[in-house]
Amino acid sequence: MPILEKFCEELDPNTVHPEFRLWLTSYPSNHFPVSVLQNGVKMTNEPPKGLKANLLRSYLNDPISDMEFFSNCKNEVAWKKLLFGLCFFHALVQERRKFGALGWNIPYEFNETDLRISVKQLQMFLNEYEEVQFDALSYLTGQCNYGGRVTDDWDRRTLVCILNKFYSRDILAVEKYKFSTSGLYYAPPNGDYMSYVEYARSLPIIPEPEVFGMHANADITKDQQETGLLFDSILLTQARASSGGGKSADEIVDEVAADVLSKMPKVFDTEQALRKYPTTYTQSMNTVLVQEMVRFNRLIEVVNSSLSNIRKAIKGLVVMSVELENVVNAILSGKIPALWKSKSYPSLKPLGSYILDLVARLKMLQDWYDKGPPIVFWVSGFFFTQAFLTGAQQNYARKYTIPIDLLGFDFDILEDRDYRKPPEDGVYVKGLFLDGAKWDRKLKILGESVPKALYDPMPVILLKPMKRISIPDKQTYNSPVYKTSDRRGVLSTTGHSTNYVMAIKLPTDREEEH
Repeated sequence: MPILEKFCEELDPNTVHPEFRLWLTSYPSNHFPVSVLQNGVKMTNEPPKGLKANLLRSYLNDPISDMEFFSNCKNEVAWKKLLFGLCFFHALVQERRKFGALGWNIPYEFNETDLRISVKQLQMFLNEYEEVQFDALSYLTGQCNYGGRVTDDWDRRTLVCILNKFYSRDILAVEKYKFSTSGLYYAPPNGDYMSYVEYARSLPIIPEPEVFGMHANADITKDQQETGLLFDSILLTQARASSGGGKSADEIVDEVAADVLSKMPKVFDTEQALRKYPTTYTQSMNTVLVQEMVRFNRLIEVVNSSLSNIRKAIKGLVVMSVELENVVNAILSGKIPALWKSKSYPSLKPLGSYILDLVARLKMLQDWYDKGPPIVFWVSGFFFTQAFLTGAQQNYARKYTIPIDLLGFDFDILEDRDYRKPPEDGVYVKGLFLDGAKWDRKLKILGESVPKALYDPMPVILLKPMKRISIPDKQTYNSPVYKTSDRRGVLSTTGHSTNYVMAIKLPTDREEEH
């Protein structure tokens, strides 16, 4: 990059040929020379926005737009149908990104090269084999070409599930094979190149969520995310200086700091907790409680010290460091300061809700310390949920002398009522929500979301540890559990994701692909 910058600076308009142009192609880079960017004309080649535009672009681009390539296949009917299905799949996986975590846990950069290699492989397999090799095509496209970019196992499951809809025998056997429940999107009948282009042009500009296999509520989630992004961008451009009447920024920050400090309890006395709840062979939850107290103590200390120092800095008693200034800016924007996030559990809440949530979590631990373990555990209130789940399995393993690595959980979804006695084995948990579905309390199975209700609270769940080979086989949906609706996480030093917790098997009367 520095050599490129030097080369561009040495270009003299008086000595360079008047028709000389330097074309550069690059991936986004933080190290790209600023002077080159400022003096150059910037062009981006982004995928078009919208299912219709995406499908059209695939047909109007090389190699599909090449008539010699388009017509050069022995199995013409299968080629045209599967090609359209592949282009539709390509448009779908790109457009799903606009739904945020509902579309993909991690937004992947699928691009034209993925489609191009998949199209060429499709033609090659159709030319070389009499029968359509669906398994080989699905593996190459789903696991290698597109799947090679996918790093999340649950996203891979979704990708393969979507692809199976298009790379199936039904697309060849069924006339106008439907891609959506409404029948608006389907595989057009065998025709020439322009018939497919005309069909793509006839599609609606704004697709309904049903074509993505989603509920109408997904549109609300998408709009909320776009609005949030807009307001975040506006906040970045907002001036910090206040004019006219009203409180100054310092007064607002001082008030918020004083209010938060008044709500925050003292740090837990972990030594006293260890004496009251000692580490014992039969009760692993004692260790879970003390470890949770240690983790929350670090967070309490950071919150209290940063807010105390900010109040002193406003009065001029200490120097306002860069770290403290960032906390001040976050408070003015109503966001969680980065300093707190570094010691905190994952949270997407605004500052006010985060403080209320933190106080509620601390109260849960205090009540546990004062009154003993709760009958029903607030599972989403733990700092490190995996430790609690391991503790539940460890109690069972030690009680029945079974190696813990042979154990899994069986899940029993109970009713919404008060439970006065703990279960014989396992733990009762609450505090989980369904995203993109609802729990049918009458039939006790997964159901479609209620219109305009984005989340549905789950009733109390009994987590029953047992040997994996003994867990009964039922028709269930293997649903991942996350700490936040963002769903994305990174692997921590313990080997666990900072967001993913576990998978819960929920009873359903539908196929898992639904």
